[in-house]
Amino acid sequence: MLKRFITFVFYLPVFTLLIVAWSNAMVEFSTDEKVYDSVSDIPEKRVGLLLGTSRYVLGNIPNHYFFNRIEAAIELYRAGKIDKIVVSGDNSVKGYNEPQDMMDELVKRGFPAENIYLDYAGFRTFDSVYRMEYIFGQKKFIIVSQEFHNRRAIVIAQKLNLDAIGYNAKDVSQYYGFKTQLREKFARTKMYLDFLFGIQPKFLGEKIKIH
Repeated sequence: MLKRFITFVFYLPVFTLLIVAWSNAMVEFSTDEKVYDSVSDIPEKRVGLLLGTSRYVLGNIPNHYFFNRIEAAIELYRAGKIDKIVVSGDNSVKGYNEPQDMMDELVKRGFPAENIYLDYAGFRTFDSVYRMEYIFGQKKFIIVSQEFHNRRAIVIAQKLNLDAIGYNAKDVSQYYGFKTQLREKFARTKMYLDFLFGIQPKFLGEKIKIH
């Protein structure tokens, strides 16, 4: 029994690393033709999905992920690639409202308020993508986030039989984004496990029609 336990302890980290490596390789392989860096190259989809993040980090430091995603969404709108956008993020805690913060910034930069739809229950990327069809009735859309995030969201969409592509917002420096990039490696593995075990969105709610 002791030998078996020692063998298990030795091989568990190796097995975990292999699973993480496989998950990341699959995400990269299956999304190579679904992510775009150029606004002129990306096909029009009418509706966008802007994935939420906090406006500030560490209290009052502007979050580069936030502002780069806002800029990417504005680029799509000005180029006529999207007309409407769903802003999906976390609003589970009083005083913390990712969708509203993003909408305020979008409007400030010229995106019409009447063309913005807020999804306050985008607690996870899976929830945001799932709710695009279930709540907002959209099977075709452009996902707006950084490339590493877009790729995972697109895989989720593929598994839900949705036609989604990604427009890559400008990334941040390796130093600034190290923790986020590391967390993403394991988030991709968790995504596959969620599908394996049939994990569902935390909250659904009433349907919202995009006009």
